[in-house]
Parts: sequence; structure tokens; C-alpha cells
Amino acid sequence: MYQAPEQLMAWNKAYLETAVRFAGIALDGAERVLELQLKAAKNAFADGVEQAKALAAVKDPQEFAQLKNTLAQPNLEKATSYVKSVYDAAAATQSEISKLIDEQVAEYNRNVATGLDKMAKSAPAGSEMAVAAVKSAISAVNSTYDNLSKSAKQFAEMSQANIEAATSQAVHAGKKKAA
Repeated sequence: MYQAPEQLMAWNKAYLETAVRFAGIALDGAERVLELQLKAAKNAFADGVEQAKALAAVKDPQEFAQLKNTLAQPNLEKATSYVKSVYDAAAATQSEISKLIDEQVAEYNRNVATGLDKMAKSAPAGSEMAVAAVKSAISAVNSTYDNLSKSAKQFAEMSQANIEAATSQAVHAGKKKAA
């Protein structure tokens, strides 16, 4: 089957655009995580300065013990919030990449179906069975991909729920301990 140079150029352009979109998604995800890290570093520095001032103002051991308890809970909440934010940024990036991959798989399937239809029209008599077998195999592969994709999405949703539950438990346990 001969492909016109224009069609090959169009495919190359489409693949290049996909690569650029993929790189853009990855860079956006990295930028989100970098912003979170920078914000966390600035907040940690400011908190450290405030805590150092509070420690410098302590006059007796009882006041020190009380200060220690009041500082622990906010730090735990900030740490769990940071971890959850990083996870959310990573999950958002993964979701965007999954959408891009799904789009590419759908486009590939359309191209293969179109190519098979063209091939079937120009194929010699009696080759219908071979074309039908190829279409059946492609259908089976697509079904498997869909099942794997659905499983991955369910796993991501379960992971999100588990992260949120663990975050809530950590903050709640920290509050109990501080009380």
C-alpha cells in the first residue's frame, strides 16, 4: 500500500504536535510541583523564624513544654497539606497525560479502521476472511485497552480517597495528641 508523501507529512506533523502537547503537560506539572515546593520553603522559613522567636522568649520549662505542644499541630497540618497538594498536582498531570493517550489511541484506531476499509476494497476476492480476522484482533486489543484504562482510573480514584482518608486521620491524630 503506497502512502502519498502529503499523507506522511501530515502524520509527522500530527505526531510532532502530540509530542509538543505531551511535553507541555509534563512541564506544566513540573511547574505546579515547583511552585508548591517554593511556597512550602518560604512558609517553612517564615515559620522557623517565628518559632525561633517564640523559643527565645521562653522563660521556664513549663512554658517550653506548652509551646512545644502548640507548635506541633500546625506543623503536622502543614506537612500533610503539602503532601496532599503534591499528590494532587501529580494526579492532575497524570490525568491530562491519560487523556492525551486516550485521544491518540482513538485516532490510531480510526486510522487503522480507515486503512483496513481501503485495503478491503482493493483486496482480491476471497480475502474478506483475513480482513475480518484483523478487524476482530484489533477490536479485542481495543477492548483490552479500554478495560486496562478503566482499571487504572479506578485505581487512581481509590488512591485519591485513601490519601484523603490518611490525611484526615493524621491531622485528627495530631489534634488528639496535642490535646
